[in-house]
Formats: sequence, structure tokens, C-alpha cells
Amino acid sequence: MFAVTNVDDVMLLALYFGRAGRDRAAARRVVLGQYAGFLAILALSLAGALGFGQLEGSVTAYLGLVPLALGLRAARELVVEDHAVGALPAPGSAQAITVWGVASITFANGGDNVGVYVPVLATASTRTATVYVVVLLLGVAAACLVGRALAASPLVARAAARWGHVLLPLVLVTIGVAILVEGGAFGLQRA
Repeated sequence: MFAVTNVDDVMLLALYFGRAGRDRAAARRVVLGQYAGFLAILALSLAGALGFGQLEGSVTAYLGLVPLALGLRAARELVVEDHAVGALPAPGSAQAITVWGVASITFANGGDNVGVYVPVLATASTRTATVYVVVLLLGVAAACLVGRALAASPLVARAAARWGHVLLPLVLVTIGVAILVEGGAFGLQRA
């Protein structure tokens, strides 16, 4: 779930880390900004999940329509339009990288995250949701490490930019269908 909703963030992180170069302070600002933006996404997702958590169980199963719709929209964009990685960092030195600049781009780029996390968290038990939150926060660290590694490898960065967007619609649709089936929406049941 984290990997699919953050492919674009990993590419943005690679761009930021590439711009930071060997400047450790700038790299630290990238990591802090990524966490700040992601924490805002997570807070919004948890608030949305709590709101949906007040609904009857049979209603929350239909939240699977959100990632399903996002996946279908991403697939349509893949076929119809050019796929853009997202807002690129403005040109400049490593000192131009700010925590809030990275955080704002991370948050602005997080619509797909919220769309996937809300129904998943809303349909999870408190214990499972806690595990999801911990894993998602560990995922941010992993994304930062991968982004840093991609910044050092132009070949890998080009490949990820080329094929990452193909995987996104497929996994979003799979998550949406899984939520619908697990919740019994539309009379669906696991075989």
C-alpha cells in the first residue's frame, strides 16, 4: 500500500537528494520535510478513517470504491495523457531546500495516499490500524533511502520513472477490489 502510493514521492525524493548532493544538512531537511508532509497526510487519513469508522460495517466496505476509482483514473491517464511525476523542485542550490518546501510538495502530492489510506484504516481494527501506521512511518524512512540511492544511479532513476506509473493503477485497483470483497460490498465474497 505504501509503495504504490509513494512511487511519485520516491522520484521526487531522488530529485531532492540529487540536488542536495553531499550537503548533509540539505539531505536532513529533505528527510524532515518528507516526514512532516507525510505526517500531515497520515493525520488527515486517520481523521477521515475515524469519521468513516462511525458508519455501519456494511457501509465502510464501499470505501473500496475510492482506491478503485483512483486506480481507474490513473489507468485512464496512463492511456490518454502523459504521466507527470509531480511538481519538481525549483532549481537552485542545496541551501534552497527547506523542510517546509519538501513537506508542502509531499502533502500536495498525497491525494492518492489519503484516498487509499482512509478506507484501509476505516475498515481495520485499532490494533491493525496501529500496525499500519507504524509500517507507513517506517515506509517513509525506506522511501528516503531509496530516493537517496536513486539519486546516485541515473539508470535506475530513469527505469523507475518509466515503469512506476504502470504499476500504480494495477495496485490501486487491487486494493479497492480487496476492500470491496473483504467487506462484502455489492454481495461480493471471498471464494
